[in-house]
Amino acid sequence: MSATTQAPSPSSSTQVPALFVSHGAPLFAIDAGITGPALTQWGQGLRAQFPGLRGVVIMSPHWMARSPQVMTGPQPATWHDFGGFPQALYQLQYPAPGSPALAQEVLGLLQAAGVAAQGDAARPFDHGAWVPLMHLFPDADLPVVQVALPVGAGPAEVFALGAALRGLRNQGVLVVGSGSMTHNLSEFFGGAREPAPYVLEFSRWIEDALARGDMQALLNYRSQAPHATRAHPTEDHFLPLFFALGAAGDDLRPQYLSREVMYSMLSMDAFALQPTTAPAAAAH
Repeated sequence: MSATTQAPSPSSSTQVPALFVSHGAPLFAIDAGITGPALTQWGQGLRAQFPGLRGVVIMSPHWMARSPQVMTGPQPATWHDFGGFPQALYQLQYPAPGSPALAQEVLGLLQAAGVAAQGDAARPFDHGAWVPLMHLFPDADLPVVQVALPVGAGPAEVFALGAALRGLRNQGVLVVGSGSMTHNLSEFFGGAREPAPYVLEFSRWIEDALARGDMQALLNYRSQAPHATRAHPTEDHFLPLFFALGAAGDDLRPQYLSREVMYSMLSMDAFALQPTTAPAAAAH
């Protein structure tokens, strides 16, 4: 296990940063490593910086739909959408409210961008949403609206979904892409092991492209990033990054909250995407 973190310092801008989090295995809910506390600290800083924060819009790969869907229910249930884990995990609840009003804003913005999105009033929170949110906002007091990952969408299409919601960041809304920086579960062996070299090479290539603002390289990561296919045999857990990038826009700078690697192959990279004019965070 290894990690490098920076002190969380949300932007002094009036725009709420966009955020990418790696939600890891479901055990991340109770085995937080150093990433969980880093998310909690950053969330506290965000609430202090933006006391009027009014909600979260989040995309997780664990809700995939054939057409764009938006959670519209007022009190989504906590869905334990996994099996074979310790019983304690199934007792956890994340009772954050939904927000039908914010959901209608999201639907309106997507539809205005030409996306034929529809509401789903019965959708619960899947673990790709509630597990990282337990660390980010443990009081579960912020309204949360989840957006489905459309089946068959690629990086450009998911980027466009995030871009359609960019204006929400000026209105006190945190837009989150929840996925995984690397996600080859066929290599999961458990236990504390040294990070696999390919995991570090892929993750740091992405970090370098983000630092350069090289959106074309990121959109074409599949052919340009080292070990892209090994890091992501399927794209679903990487695509939420582009939701966050779309919401962030072109003028961004990544502020890393964690570079932890769990179980040798699961990169837990998490970073805020802030305007380049935001003050730099000091490293630990």
